[in-house]
Amino acid sequence: MTLSGKRALITGSFQGIGLGIATSLAAEGAAIVLHGLADEATIAKAEKAVMAAGAAKVESYVSDLRDVAATEALIAKVLANGPVDILCNNAGIQHTATIEDMPREKWNDIIAINLTSFFDTMRLLLPHMKERGYGRVINTASVHGLVASAAKAPYVSAKHGVIGLTKVAALEYASIGSRDSGGVTINAICPGWVETALIEPQIQARVDLHNGDRAAGIADLLSEKQPSRRMSTPEEIGAVAVFLCSRAAHNITGAAIPVDGGWTAQ
Repeated sequence: MTLSGKRALITGSFQGIGLGIATSLAAEGAAIVLHGLADEATIAKAEKAVMAAGAAKVESYVSDLRDVAATEALIAKVLANGPVDILCNNAGIQHTATIEDMPREKWNDIIAINLTSFFDTMRLLLPHMKERGYGRVINTASVHGLVASAAKAPYVSAKHGVIGLTKVAALEYASIGSRDSGGVTINAICPGWVETALIEPQIQARVDLHNGDRAAGIADLLSEKQPSRRMSTPEEIGAVAVFLCSRAAHNITGAAIPVDGGWTAQ
């Protein structure tokens, strides 16, 4: 187990990509700190999945990342129970509308959760990683941090910002630590289509058009953007995170890694 003795905080991890990252890190022996906004049943289900994957320990915290004071309190509580070796910023929300129809409050919420909260957790945890000479920050960006789509102005803006933030932090911490300690690295993963509950209604609508053929429905949904016409799974995104946490990845920092089936190669 390559991450035995490490403790990972994953924001937005009670389901979807965040839970996929959490279970992948757990399978390598890490202690897992889950976080998000969810009901008790969803939290319990996530905790069970993480423990089943092999986590050394699991903790759960509920907080609204739009509230800076709440985020500071969250990190203080997490650190009171031990150091954080791995930070995976994954929390995110979405709202689609043209710029002229986008409610200002939606802009504010998406920027706050999808970008500003990443900055807040990083500014609070990176100094501790610096002291130990080891740390991993893995930011869930998106293919929309590299390219744009219409009707997603706040989301695309936030994800481009995440990649910029990742690069700045990577430069500031690049010289910390060593090959032996593992160093402090900050990277972004940029998923394309990922099969999660969030997009299940879109999948099902296309499946219905193809007489119940799920593979055909997914291929149809992806055909406009993702050349592979295959979705990734949350666990496949988690596998990328696991590698980035390894000592072998000590010189990978400031990268924005697409997992997009060729989307950004076009």
